[in-house]
This record gives sequence, structure tokens and C-alpha cells, in this order.
Amino acid sequence: MGTNMQLVWGLVALFCFHRTASRTEALIMTEPAEVNNQTSATLSCNLTNPASDIKGHYWSRSGKIIQDTKSTSSSPHTHYTITKIDFHSAGIYACVFLTDPPVEETIEVRIPPHVSAYKHSENSNENDMASLMCISHGYPLPTDWKWYKLGKTPTDAKMFIINGTEKYRIRSTPNNSTLYIENLDINEDMGEYECIGENDLGRHMDKIHLRVRSRLAALWPFLGIVAEVIILITIIFIYEKRRKPDEINDDDDSGSAPLKSNAATNHKDKNVRQRNSN
Repeated sequence: MGTNMQLVWGLVALFCFHRTASRTEALIMTEPAEVNNQTSATLSCNLTNPASDIKGHYWSRSGKIIQDTKSTSSSPHTHYTITKIDFHSAGIYACVFLTDPPVEETIEVRIPPHVSAYKHSENSNENDMASLMCISHGYPLPTDWKWYKLGKTPTDAKMFIINGTEKYRIRSTPNNSTLYIENLDINEDMGEYECIGENDLGRHMDKIHLRVRSRLAALWPFLGIVAEVIILITIIFIYEKRRKPDEINDDDDSGSAPLKSNAATNHKDKNVRQRNSN
């Protein structure tokens, strides 16, 4: 009986201690509790029942301290204004009070995703594989990605691309999505593709233009060099062929001159002999 009574009184004491501790626990009231799809906002925090003296406070975004919010003020109230909310400024904000121990509370600033193509134009060869990538910024990141192939004209319906087919594969994470297109066809696969990222607040999209080149296109520079070499060889051959007859004529002319001089010399020798004999 005594043991049971001690156990009961122990539980009562523990309960009372917990109630007392909970009353004196530091509490931060935030305003607003969350920001959804707004263009600007002012975040505020009010600390009650601090465990010790407040030696300062600051704000952080996604774990990084916002330097110009650091303060040594002992005030239990702090606020931070976001003048323009976009994918650069959205995220998880925290107000931190420098007590012992430090205490903090968070406010989520949420917007629809911001999606952009990694490259707005891609070039690939026929029968090869192409990869098209879109990336996302902001908070929260997309929970779903979709890909479409647009029609050749604005009035044509766009084609929803299904993942895992023989032609298409899609690999997605919250940060990015990549579309792989196998065995490219110059007539069927060339054109505009659209990627869409979605979260619970909305969606955003971007486009990528895919150019598919014929496999012979890669040979054109080589064929051009070969053609230039053939033309150069032909010109040299024609030049050499026209040059040879002229050299032969020059050789004939140079060979006839000594014959004339020899004939003149022989004629003079005959005249000298005739005089001597006379």
C-alpha cells in the first residue's frame, strides 16, 4: 500500500512540474503563420517567457543568416519586410532570439514554382539520343513534372509525353527534370518541347527547341576539304601540262644557236686553207 501511494504522489509531482515548466517555456508568436502566393510581406515574431536575458536577434532564410538583420537589441519583438516575393526570396524564414539557449521560430514564404530551360535550343544528329533539361527555383519546388511536344503550328494540339515508352524516358527530381528522346527522326522529333513544373500553389513552364540534323551533315566539312584538294590538284596538273611544250620549244631554240656558230667557223676555216694554198 505504501509503495502504491509513493508511486501516485510521484506521478502527481511529475505532472505538476511539467505544467509549471510548460507555463514558463519560451514561446514565439509569429505573424503571419505562413505566406502564400503574395507579392510582398512583413514577417514578425514576438518572444514571451524567455529563458534568460535577450542579447540580440536576427533573421535567416533557408538556414543562411540575413546579415543586415543582426541586432544586439534586447527587445522581444522583431520584424522583417520582404518588398518583392519571387523565386529568389521565397523560402523558410526563421527569427532567432539570442537567449540561453537560443530560441527560434519559422515562417514559410511560398510561391508557385519558377521553371526555366537549361538550354533553350538543342542540336542532335539523326538516330542519336537527345536530352532536354528544365530546372526549377523557388519554394516549394515542384511536386510534379510534365512534358509536351508542341504542334508545328499554334493551332495544332500538343502531345503529352508518357514516360517509359520505347521513344521517351523522363527522369525528375524536385530541382529538375530531363526528357530523353531515343533514335531521333528528322521528320518526327524536330520541333518545340514544353516542360511544366507544378506544386500546390500553381505551375510554370518553359520551352526548348530541338534541331535534328541529318547524319550526312557532319560529313559536309570533310567533303568540302576534299573538293578543295581536288580542285587544287586539277589546277596544278593543267598548269604543268601547258608549261611543258613551252619548255621544249625553249630547248630547241637554245640548241640551234651553237649549230649556226659551228657552221660559220667551218666556213672561215675553208677560206683560210684556200688562201694558204694560193
